[in-house]
Amino acid sequence: MGNLINLIKEDVRYEEALKACMNCGMCTAVCPAAEFYDYDPRRICDTVQRGNEADIEKLLRTDTIWYCGQCMSCKPRCPRGNAPGEIINVLRKISQQFGYFRDSEMGRQQIELMENIEGNILEIGYCVHPDKVNPSKHIEQGPVWQWYIKNIKEVAPKFGANYHGKGAGALRDIPHEDMSEVRKIFEVTGGMELRHQVLDDK
Repeated sequence: MGNLINLIKEDVRYEEALKACMNCGMCTAVCPAAEFYDYDPRRICDTVQRGNEADIEKLLRTDTIWYCGQCMSCKPRCPRGNAPGEIINVLRKISQQFGYFRDSEMGRQQIELMENIEGNILEIGYCVHPDKVNPSKHIEQGPVWQWYIKNIKEVAPKFGANYHGKGAGALRDIPHEDMSEVRKIFEVTGGMELRHQVLDDK
């Protein structure tokens, strides 16, 4: 066995997510992504289960592993209790580690997600915060965001938000010591290392 299949099998999620797939196709039949894309979770499990390094590397370089919406409809319906969605998570991580995601259009979108969402979490403690949204990047929701940002001091309290306030509530300012703890979690769990792998070579 080569390096990629070993990395897949070393991931703690693998043992729970792939228990001898019998290729029944139930996961593909119930998959919402399969309705809209050329996406077949059964084929992905088969590729991983066969362990052919060239096929796995090819998969890691395509849009295919980025089509999954992580709904996990596959897990409760699989007669063997497999979770193709979790296998996808393992493949995505390895694709990012080796830089293969850059070969795929959908994979390259991870760069912007990490810059924006993870960057926001590390800087201010929120995935999405009105202060960090650029409405021009959101074709459909942009006008709503513009209105919301313009009227935030009036609107936020109506949603129960504590915009830049102290204490509890959404959109509050998170204390510096708590933000240090968030960054520590990223470091301990390997999130910071993965972030550097993805962003350093962009």
